[in-house]
Amino acid sequence: MSDDMIWLVLSTLGMVVGLLITYWIHSQHAMQVVVSPLPAPPPDQAGFISVIVPARNEARNIRRCVEALLAQTYPNFEILVVDDRSSDATPQILAELVEQGKSRLRVLPGEELPAGWAGKPHALVQGVTAARGEWLCFIDADTFAGPDLLSSCYTLAQQRGADLFSVLTYQELGSFWEKVILPLVFTALSFGFPAERVNDPRRPDAIANGQFILIRRSVYETTGGHTRVRQRVDEDKALAELVKGAGYRLVIADGRPVARTRMYTSLSEIWEGWTKNIYLGLRNRLWLLLFGAVMGLLGALLLPAWLLGSLAWLASRPGLIPALVAAQVVILWAYLIVVRSRAARAFEISSVYAFSLPLGALVFTSMMLVSAYRVLSGKGVQWKGRVYNG
Repeated sequence: MSDDMIWLVLSTLGMVVGLLITYWIHSQHAMQVVVSPLPAPPPDQAGFISVIVPARNEARNIRRCVEALLAQTYPNFEILVVDDRSSDATPQILAELVEQGKSRLRVLPGEELPAGWAGKPHALVQGVTAARGEWLCFIDADTFAGPDLLSSCYTLAQQRGADLFSVLTYQELGSFWEKVILPLVFTALSFGFPAERVNDPRRPDAIANGQFILIRRSVYETTGGHTRVRQRVDEDKALAELVKGAGYRLVIADGRPVARTRMYTSLSEIWEGWTKNIYLGLRNRLWLLLFGAVMGLLGALLLPAWLLGSLAWLASRPGLIPALVAAQVVILWAYLIVVRSRAARAFEISSVYAFSLPLGALVFTSMMLVSAYRVLSGKGVQWKGRVYNG
């Protein structure tokens, strides 16, 4: 077999495998449970919900977050914000909200972080201790509730018999780097943790989104709640594993119609936020981390090199085999652009960002590798001025 034929065989194999893997990765995002806005239940049928918001240096988000919660249609709830020793304007903003007569709102000054605890679990445990609700609702300070969020999620949790009900929120993407990186991150999450498997009580797959978790207090206390996962930076996933592992009903749903989140606004925030989570969240599924790193490197380096190399080959030596190799990589790239354009539209950003795949894949892969290195080397991952290894 000639060298040209060997390249054609390898190219054909690469195209077929690439098309199949691309389809496989992008076919896992369907969510069977969608939270549509629902009317509030009657007061006598509405269990008391304690909404707990951990806030550490959240001056940018906390007013919008709390005001959205205060505007809920749900008739029976309280809001507890745990100010986790913020050094920015968060305490002043919260004081202003309390002074404005927000009777549902209580602000709890956070205690010093004890040894052996991650910051967020510690803040949430303080909120739970002060809470009065029969349901606990954990909401991140960068998440902004639509007015029907509590009503819709409580009603749907009741209908589904859920003990822990979590939603994926609509992600607001503003900056260039958000639009380049985050759609890839969320595609990877939907592939690694398909909602169909998470919602199947017969399967062990478990994950929750810490941006919104609604859990029965009795289940939280029986399983040990955040005290059991006190060292986990990925406390939302750890809590979901704890609840589902104990035999309780876990449901994750599409909550984009009722809640929005602006996680990060810059490359540095994205880098810090995801390097703290990736390895620690996947340490019991290292195959997924390895697969993601390999796919990222292929998308960032091999696919562009294959495309440019085949076109250069065709330009320097026109012929049938170089033309076939170039056509095959163009077909694979065209399919990739189509599926990434669909992903971009789902995030309501320009389809032009589909062409940023190599750049986004390179940054995403770098975050995976750095996250693994920092934990395994003992350097730890950093988040909001604190360093964690577990």
